[in-house]
Amino acid sequence: MVRVMVVDDHPMWRDAVERDLQAAGHEVVAVASNGREAMARFPAAAPQVVVLDLQLPDSTGVQVTSMMLEHDPTARVLILSASGEQDDVLEAIKAGATGYLVKSASSAELVDAVTRVADGDTVFTPGLAGLVLGEFRRIADGPADDPRDQLTERETEILKMVATGMSYKQIAARLVLSHRTVQNHVQNTLRKLQMNNRVQLTRWAIEHGLDDRP
Repeated sequence: MVRVMVVDDHPMWRDAVERDLQAAGHEVVAVASNGREAMARFPAAAPQVVVLDLQLPDSTGVQVTSMMLEHDPTARVLILSASGEQDDVLEAIKAGATGYLVKSASSAELVDAVTRVADGDTVFTPGLAGLVLGEFRRIADGPADDPRDQLTERETEILKMVATGMSYKQIAARLVLSHRTVQNHVQNTLRKLQMNNRVQLTRWAIEHGLDDRP
């Protein structure tokens, strides 16, 4: 069960998302219709995952994402938007969103995305992952100071797989490790590199040339 907050200004859509998540066994701990309500309810609700619309009446999902992660860097934000435009996707990911689905996604895809995002995976509507990775490569300035010496051989091996978009489950199967062990290695890597989430870690790995298929 994942603790979820749903933020969307369309009542029918918000209610439908809430029903789908509850039917799948997740706990919807708060709902909000705009950025102000979302930020007022976020601290007490303490959701693991926030399902967040990109276009809100009083603010953007990008702004709300930044504010939420500033308050709680461990929270995960899954953008659920009508827009699949490149600029919208990239701005959301740069703000710290862990996933991005367009609203044409099925209920099953949404439920799966919430579960995976809570688990630390990055999740994108098919086609968007390549866009994001391609843009990160394009804007990369190349390696500067290289802190990879801090990482163990196993952490580096897992980081390379993270950079290609593999899920924790896939990495665990490839390396014959437990899911929890993979998570622990990633958390250690985040701590050593002073990062907050897997999106930042993926971008760093790409910029440092670690995104070749293992």
